[in-house]
Amino acid sequence: MGRLPSQCAVCHDWPTEPVCEVCIGQFAQPIPRCRSCALPVPTGVTVCGACVIRPPPLDACLAALPYAYPWSTLVVDFKFHQHPGWANHFARLLRAAPWVEPALEAADLLMPLPLSKERMQERGYNQALVLAQALDSSKVVANALLRIVHTPPQSSLSRKERLERVRNAFAVDPLLAIQLHGKRVVLVDDVMTTGASLHAAANVLRHAGVAHITALVLARTA
Repeated sequence: MGRLPSQCAVCHDWPTEPVCEVCIGQFAQPIPRCRSCALPVPTGVTVCGACVIRPPPLDACLAALPYAYPWSTLVVDFKFHQHPGWANHFARLLRAAPWVEPALEAADLLMPLPLSKERMQERGYNQALVLAQALDSSKVVANALLRIVHTPPQSSLSRKERLERVRNAFAVDPLLAIQLHGKRVVLVDDVMTTGASLHAAANVLRHAGVAHITALVLARTA
């Protein structure tokens, strides 16, 4: 039997939201994060040492949650188990995270990280697109950034191997490229691990003339 609609998915209290306020308070407290890669940093630090030495191709990177219990389980449910309805609740958690509202307001376009045709056929929907639509459907552009190379699951690969695999995985639709020139774009994805896919997509958008790129992810691995 599935989870009751009025029951918290974490503590199973009810009636409540999909995740109750007590669990949100316990597991979703904001923490200091690097403004360039969203990894945790000490209080008072805005950019981590790695990003100072090698700045990523992003103007900003924001994350709402750690990819850890209970969020890792719920994201897997959202992503792989045909539960796109989680997007509305995740969008509210994202909007409550520091700096996210200003980034969304300043954005001209919200662009979900695209899936390959093979992954779409396997999954049935793009979780990043569903999440972006829940954030602000009026700004979503889903067909300008394309994934032109299908890559196998990368969970066991190193950062260097991930970067190599996705280096040429993305392209901008040439018929829509003019719409991106000079725009402020928020790239939306559900989980960020090494950032390889987001960085590859950002490089393609930068070549297309995008003026400012913020990566916005629901959860970030540590």
